[in-house]
Amino acid sequence: MNSLYNIYCDESCHLPYDNSNVMVLGAVKCQDNLKKRIINNIRDIKIKHGLSSWFEIKWTKVSIAKINFYLDIIDYFFRDSALSYRGVVATNKKRLDHILYNCGDYNLWYYKMYFLLLDPIIDPLEEYRIFIDIKDTQGGPKIWKLHEVLCNNKYDFKHEVIKDVKQIRSQESEVLQIADLFNGALSYVHRNLYNRPGSNKGKNVIIEHLREKGINLQLSTKRSEEKFNVFIWVPRGCAR
Repeated sequence: MNSLYNIYCDESCHLPYDNSNVMVLGAVKCQDNLKKRIINNIRDIKIKHGLSSWFEIKWTKVSIAKINFYLDIIDYFFRDSALSYRGVVATNKKRLDHILYNCGDYNLWYYKMYFLLLDPIIDPLEEYRIFIDIKDTQGGPKIWKLHEVLCNNKYDFKHEVIKDVKQIRSQESEVLQIADLFNGALSYVHRNLYNRPGSNKGKNVIIEHLREKGINLQLSTKRSEEKFNVFIWVPRGCAR
Protein backbone atom coordinates (compact mmCIF):
# COMPACT_ATOMS: atom_id res chain seq x y z
CA MET A 1 0.00 0.00 0.00
CA ASN A 2 1.32 3.44 -0.92
CA SER A 3 2.10 5.93 1.82
CA LEU A 4 0.56 9.40 1.70
CA TYR A 5 2.96 12.31 2.25
CA ASN A 6 2.29 15.98 2.78
CA ILE A 7 4.73 18.51 1.33
CA TYR A 8 4.57 22.05 2.71
CA CYS A 9 6.15 24.71 0.50
CA ASP A 10 7.17 28.28 1.14
CA GLU A 11 8.65 31.00 -1.07
CA SER A 12 11.02 33.83 -0.25
CA CYS A 13 11.77 36.79 -2.56
CA HIS A 14 9.65 35.23 -5.31
CA LEU A 15 8.42 38.39 -7.04
CA PRO A 16 10.17 39.54 -10.26
CA TYR A 17 10.67 43.15 -9.16
CA ASP A 18 11.45 42.90 -5.46
CA ASN A 19 14.77 44.11 -4.01
CA SER A 20 16.42 40.69 -3.89
CA ASN A 21 18.69 39.06 -6.47
CA VAL A 22 17.90 35.57 -5.14
CA MET A 23 14.71 33.56 -4.78
CA VAL A 24 14.41 30.73 -2.28
CA LEU A 25 11.87 27.92 -2.49
CA GLY A 26 11.67 25.38 0.31
CA ALA A 27 9.64 22.31 1.21
CA VAL A 28 9.21 20.27 4.38
CA LYS A 29 7.90 16.74 3.89
CA CYS A 30 6.24 14.42 6.40
CA GLN A 31 4.02 11.37 6.29
CA ASP A 32 0.35 12.36 6.56
CA ASN A 33 -0.43 9.96 9.42
CA LEU A 34 2.36 11.51 11.54
CA LYS A 35 1.29 15.13 10.98
CA LYS A 36 -0.78 15.45 14.17
CA ARG A 37 2.04 14.10 16.34
CA ILE A 38 4.50 16.54 14.79
CA ILE A 39 2.15 19.50 15.25
CA ASN A 40 1.56 18.58 18.90
CA ASN A 41 5.31 18.28 19.51
CA ILE A 42 5.93 21.72 18.03
CA ARG A 43 3.13 23.24 20.10
CA ASP A 44 4.62 21.67 23.23
CA ILE A 45 7.91 23.44 22.46
CA LYS A 46 6.07 26.74 22.14
CA ILE A 47 4.38 26.28 25.50
CA LYS A 48 7.68 25.24 27.09
CA HIS A 49 9.07 28.65 26.10
CA GLY A 50 6.07 30.56 27.43
CA LEU A 51 4.54 31.19 24.00
CA SER A 52 1.01 30.64 22.82
CA SER A 53 0.49 27.33 21.04
CA TRP A 54 -0.66 29.47 18.08
CA PHE A 55 2.55 31.54 17.94
CA GLU A 56 3.76 31.60 14.34
CA ILE A 57 7.29 30.38 13.65
CA LYS A 58 8.60 32.88 11.15
CA TRP A 59 12.03 34.05 10.00
CA THR A 60 10.99 37.69 10.16
CA LYS A 61 10.10 37.20 13.84
CA VAL A 62 13.50 35.78 14.82
CA SER A 63 15.19 37.80 17.56
CA ILE A 64 17.83 37.20 20.19
CA ALA A 65 15.07 37.37 22.84
CA LYS A 66 13.43 34.20 21.44
CA ILE A 67 16.58 32.49 20.25
CA ASN A 68 16.32 29.50 22.61
CA PHE A 69 12.85 28.76 21.27
CA TYR A 70 14.03 28.81 17.67
CA LEU A 71 17.06 26.65 18.46
CA ASP A 72 14.75 24.12 20.13
CA ILE A 73 12.58 24.04 17.00
CA ILE A 74 15.63 23.40 14.83
CA ASP A 75 16.89 20.69 17.17
CA TYR A 76 13.47 19.06 17.08
CA PHE A 77 13.49 19.03 13.26
CA PHE A 78 16.85 17.24 13.18
CA ARG A 79 15.78 14.85 15.92
CA ASP A 80 12.53 13.75 14.29
CA SER A 81 13.19 11.33 11.45
CA ALA A 82 9.69 11.95 10.05
CA LEU A 83 10.65 15.46 8.89
CA SER A 84 12.85 16.43 5.94
CA TYR A 85 13.61 19.69 4.13
CA ARG A 86 14.68 20.60 0.61
CA GLY A 87 15.55 24.13 -0.43
CA VAL A 88 16.38 25.64 -3.83
CA VAL A 89 18.26 28.92 -4.04
CA ALA A 90 17.91 30.59 -7.43
CA THR A 91 20.73 33.11 -7.81
CA ASN A 92 21.21 36.10 -10.14
CA LYS A 93 17.45 36.55 -10.43
CA LYS A 94 17.72 40.05 -11.82
CA ARG A 95 20.09 38.99 -14.61
CA LEU A 96 17.85 36.30 -16.12
CA ASP A 97 17.10 36.49 -19.83
CA HIS A 98 13.47 35.36 -19.87
CA ILE A 99 13.07 36.23 -23.54
CA LEU A 100 15.85 33.83 -24.56
CA TYR A 101 15.11 30.98 -22.14
CA ASN A 102 11.54 31.32 -20.86
CA CYS A 103 9.53 32.63 -23.83
CA GLY A 104 9.54 36.03 -22.16
CA ASP A 105 7.56 34.67 -19.21
CA TYR A 106 8.83 35.04 -15.63
CA ASN A 107 6.17 32.58 -14.45
CA LEU A 108 7.60 29.87 -16.71
CA TRP A 109 10.93 30.23 -14.92
CA TYR A 110 9.07 30.16 -11.59
CA TYR A 111 7.53 26.78 -12.53
CA LYS A 112 10.95 25.47 -13.54
CA MET A 113 12.32 26.37 -10.11
CA TYR A 114 9.39 24.70 -8.36
CA PHE A 115 10.01 21.63 -10.52
CA LEU A 116 13.64 21.60 -9.35
CA LEU A 117 12.41 21.84 -5.76
CA LEU A 118 9.79 19.11 -5.81
CA ASP A 119 10.73 16.58 -8.47
CA PRO A 120 13.62 14.98 -6.51
CA ILE A 121 11.46 14.38 -3.42
CA ILE A 122 8.45 12.87 -5.20
CA ASP A 123 8.55 9.08 -5.56
CA PRO A 124 6.10 7.82 -8.21
CA LEU A 125 5.41 4.78 -5.98
CA GLU A 126 3.98 6.98 -3.22
CA GLU A 127 1.16 9.55 -2.95
CA TYR A 128 1.41 13.26 -2.18
CA ARG A 129 -0.54 16.32 -1.25
CA ILE A 130 1.30 19.59 -1.73
CA PHE A 131 0.46 22.72 0.27
CA ILE A 132 1.86 26.12 -0.72
CA ASP A 133 1.80 29.27 1.38
CA ILE A 134 -0.55 31.93 0.05
CA LYS A 135 1.58 34.88 -1.02
CA ASP A 136 -0.80 36.95 -3.18
CA THR A 137 -4.24 36.94 -4.77
CA GLN A 138 -2.84 35.73 -8.11
CA GLY A 139 -1.71 32.37 -6.76
CA GLY A 140 -4.65 30.22 -7.90
CA PRO A 141 -3.78 29.91 -11.61
CA LYS A 142 -0.10 29.37 -10.75
CA ILE A 143 -1.02 26.49 -8.44
CA TRP A 144 -3.18 24.78 -11.05
CA LYS A 145 -0.42 25.05 -13.64
CA LEU A 146 2.20 23.76 -11.20
CA HIS A 147 0.05 20.70 -10.47
CA GLU A 148 -0.23 20.02 -14.19
CA VAL A 149 3.52 20.37 -14.79
CA LEU A 150 4.48 18.11 -11.88
CA CYS A 151 1.95 15.42 -12.81
CA ASN A 152 2.89 15.40 -16.49
CA ASN A 153 6.55 14.83 -15.65
CA LYS A 154 5.62 11.74 -13.59
CA TYR A 155 3.14 10.52 -16.23
CA ASP A 156 0.59 11.01 -13.49
CA PHE A 157 -2.24 12.06 -15.80
CA LYS A 158 -4.95 10.84 -13.40
CA HIS A 159 -3.39 12.60 -10.38
CA GLU A 160 -2.87 9.30 -8.57
CA VAL A 161 0.64 10.24 -7.34
CA ILE A 162 0.29 13.98 -6.82
CA LYS A 163 -3.27 14.08 -5.60
CA ASP A 164 -3.56 17.78 -4.96
CA VAL A 165 -1.71 21.09 -4.92
CA LYS A 166 -3.44 23.75 -2.88
CA GLN A 167 -2.77 26.99 -1.06
CA ILE A 168 -2.91 27.43 2.69
CA ARG A 169 -1.99 30.25 5.05
CA SER A 170 1.22 29.76 7.01
CA GLN A 171 -0.65 30.38 10.27
CA GLU A 172 -2.56 27.15 9.59
CA SER A 173 0.46 24.84 9.59
CA GLU A 174 3.42 24.55 11.95
CA VAL A 175 5.14 22.30 9.41
CA LEU A 176 4.96 24.99 6.72
CA GLN A 177 6.38 27.46 9.25
CA ILE A 178 9.52 25.33 9.55
CA ALA A 179 9.99 25.71 5.78
CA ASP A 180 9.70 29.48 6.24
CA LEU A 181 12.40 29.39 8.94
CA PHE A 182 14.90 27.44 6.84
CA ASN A 183 14.11 29.45 3.71
CA GLY A 184 14.80 32.61 5.65
CA ALA A 185 18.18 31.31 6.76
CA LEU A 186 19.12 30.38 3.17
CA SER A 187 17.99 33.76 1.88
CA TYR A 188 19.86 35.60 4.64
CA VAL A 189 23.13 33.89 3.71
CA HIS A 190 22.74 34.28 -0.05
CA ARG A 191 21.78 37.95 0.24
CA ASN A 192 25.05 38.45 2.13
CA LEU A 193 23.34 39.63 5.31
CA TYR A 194 24.89 37.06 7.68
CA ASN A 195 27.39 38.55 10.16
CA ARG A 196 27.28 41.96 8.52
CA PRO A 197 27.41 45.14 10.62
CA GLY A 198 23.96 45.74 12.07
CA SER A 199 22.69 42.28 11.16
CA ASN A 200 20.15 40.47 13.35
CA LYS A 201 21.99 38.68 16.17
CA GLY A 202 19.32 36.02 16.54
CA LYS A 203 19.45 35.17 12.84
CA ASN A 204 23.24 34.96 12.98
CA VAL A 205 22.99 32.52 15.89
CA ILE A 206 20.57 30.31 13.94
CA ILE A 207 22.93 30.11 10.97
CA GLU A 208 25.84 29.29 13.30
CA HIS A 209 23.70 26.59 14.95
CA LEU A 210 23.04 25.02 11.55
CA ARG A 211 26.77 25.15 10.77
CA GLU A 212 27.45 23.27 14.02
CA LYS A 213 25.14 20.56 12.67
CA GLY A 214 27.22 20.31 9.52
CA ILE A 215 24.88 22.40 7.36
CA ASN A 216 26.70 24.78 5.00
CA LEU A 217 23.96 26.97 3.55
CA GLN A 218 26.31 28.33 0.88
CA LEU A 219 26.73 24.98 -0.89
CA SER A 220 24.54 22.43 -2.61
CA THR A 221 24.23 19.06 -0.91
CA LYS A 222 24.24 15.74 -2.72
CA ARG A 223 20.98 15.16 -4.58
CA SER A 224 20.48 12.03 -2.47
CA GLU A 225 20.70 13.89 0.86
CA GLU A 226 17.43 13.14 2.63
CA LYS A 227 17.27 15.21 5.81
CA PHE A 228 18.42 18.71 4.79
CA ASN A 229 18.81 18.96 1.05
CA VAL A 230 19.91 22.17 -0.69
CA PHE A 231 20.40 22.98 -4.37
CA ILE A 232 22.02 26.25 -5.47
CA TRP A 233 20.84 27.07 -8.99
CA VAL A 234 23.10 29.35 -11.02
CA PRO A 235 21.89 30.51 -14.46
CA ARG A 236 24.05 29.82 -17.48
CA GLY A 237 26.78 32.40 -17.94
CA CYS A 238 26.67 33.66 -14.35
CA ALA A 239 29.32 33.11 -11.71
CA ARG A 240 28.47 32.10 -8.15
